[in-house]
Amino acid sequence: MGSLSIWHWLIFLAVVVVVFGTKKLRNVGGDLAGAVKGFKDGMKDGSTEATANKAAPDAAAQVTGQTIDVESHRETTKS
Repeated sequence: MGSLSIWHWLIFLAVVVVVFGTKKLRNVGGDLAGAVKGFKDGMKDGSTEATANKAAPDAAAQVTGQTIDVESHRETTKS
């Protein structure tokens, strides 16, 4: 009962084509392809921005010549 045969899929496809028409289906396919391409480009840009953001604080410290020494900010008590 859960599986559909090839005839069910062909009838479903025929109904979809009759209801929406081939022009709308072609536009939907083009829009979907554009969305997938945009998503892939966004993922590539996001990964390059993430690596650039990791390197940016080190570059900023080198440009200004300022470094923070963590040990000097800790208070030590001598007995």
